[in-house]
Amino acid sequence: MNPSQAMEEEAVDRISSLPKEIRISILCRLEIKDAVRTSALAKSWRHLWTLLPRLRLGCYLDRLGYPPSRGFPPPLAPSLWIKRVHHLVSSLRGPLLDFELSHYFRVGQSPLLQSLFDLLLKKGGGGVHSFTFSSHHGFPKYHDCVLLHLPSFPSLKQLTLYGCRILLPPGFPGFPHLTTLKLQNVFIFNDDLNLLINPSYNLTTLVMLDCASPKNPLSVNISLPLLTHLEFQINKYIKKVSVNSAPCLEEARISVEEIEVGDDSRLQKLARVTLGLLTSVATVTSLCLDNSAFKYLSVCTLPISFTFPRLRRLKLLLSIAFMDKRMCDVFLWLLRSMPFLEELEWESLHSTWTESDAVLMRELFLKRQDGLSCLDQTLKRVTMNMIIWDVMTSTTVVKFFLLNANVLELMKIVNWSSEVEASMIEELQKAKVTCSNAKVVICFHKEDVTINFK
Repeated sequence: MNPSQAMEEEAVDRISSLPKEIRISILCRLEIKDAVRTSALAKSWRHLWTLLPRLRLGCYLDRLGYPPSRGFPPPLAPSLWIKRVHHLVSSLRGPLLDFELSHYFRVGQSPLLQSLFDLLLKKGGGGVHSFTFSSHHGFPKYHDCVLLHLPSFPSLKQLTLYGCRILLPPGFPGFPHLTTLKLQNVFIFNDDLNLLINPSYNLTTLVMLDCASPKNPLSVNISLPLLTHLEFQINKYIKKVSVNSAPCLEEARISVEEIEVGDDSRLQKLARVTLGLLTSVATVTSLCLDNSAFKYLSVCTLPISFTFPRLRRLKLLLSIAFMDKRMCDVFLWLLRSMPFLEELEWESLHSTWTESDAVLMRELFLKRQDGLSCLDQTLKRVTMNMIIWDVMTSTTVVKFFLLNANVLELMKIVNWSSEVEASMIEELQKAKVTCSNAKVVICFHKEDVTINFK
């Protein structure tokens, strides 16, 4: 035996002497194919992989069933791949806590998948804490989408579903221990959706993106006593969404799908749904709105006396170049309704301007705004993440906050262009500043530049 072989055997012996729990933890960090191969290391490793508590299987998660090749190999056909997963799961001997399945599934694979999920239940599915299913086909038509009869895992805490149709079994008991529910590109009947959400009294995180009902539009009523995080995308399939009771809700992210120009009836419908959801999350401390949400709110009659009494942080995914007067009015309405706002983050990555856009922005923003409590008393930090080409126009919003925020301490600008450094610094040095303690930090590609106004 040469020295290198002796050293390798000694290393294997040291690892083999570790407690079983630690060796299983090591296997959890390997791809499943490599974990199975460790059975050849030594007797103490034989079939140890069958005690794995976590399986993450998919065309982007591991190489299960892939032939050896250089580079990233093409995935197996989904049906054959599911059969291999079935064989793998049938070999497990320990409790499976975390199961993730991801592939290019189609409706034809539904029976095979259902057989696999039934096997999970037989193999001790009562202990599954986390279940993730993803079908990578974007948002296919309803009848082309893989159908899942959702397994009733009694101990389930985290459920993530992407790109599928969902049916709940008769007498579905709910998931009483569920804390996280994430649905994206999912078809589900309205009654099943509300039966899935509201009996889950321990739910703290709810995410719904691009969801739809096979028949009637979805009407979502949320009553969850422990919910802290809500992310919801409104689309043409949503009739209504409202948070009826969520006393612990801290963070809400609201986005809306784009619709074709000229579809006024659908625009008005989405506007009503957007305003209804926004006003039902009034108790949050953190809020995020996207460009489309602003667009639809701009055609609504906004309630004058409405407030967010606890809100401290606002994030806007809003292209400044797309703002018109009505969207600017929505922006000022938000500031007026947030008397205790402390931090604002604005991400604007669109850079196309017209001369009329530039004139309008300067008219709307480069003037003093009175009667906004957050600007007078609480707003201390603003972050602008933007592409800057036209320095004078792009920095208009920055100048707005320097002019109006009386207690502003830090204005941070993350700049994604590379040829405006000197002109941008010069332009901001000429800005009118209300708070003498305000500091502007501009994050360029090479270094940060700080402007003090003392």
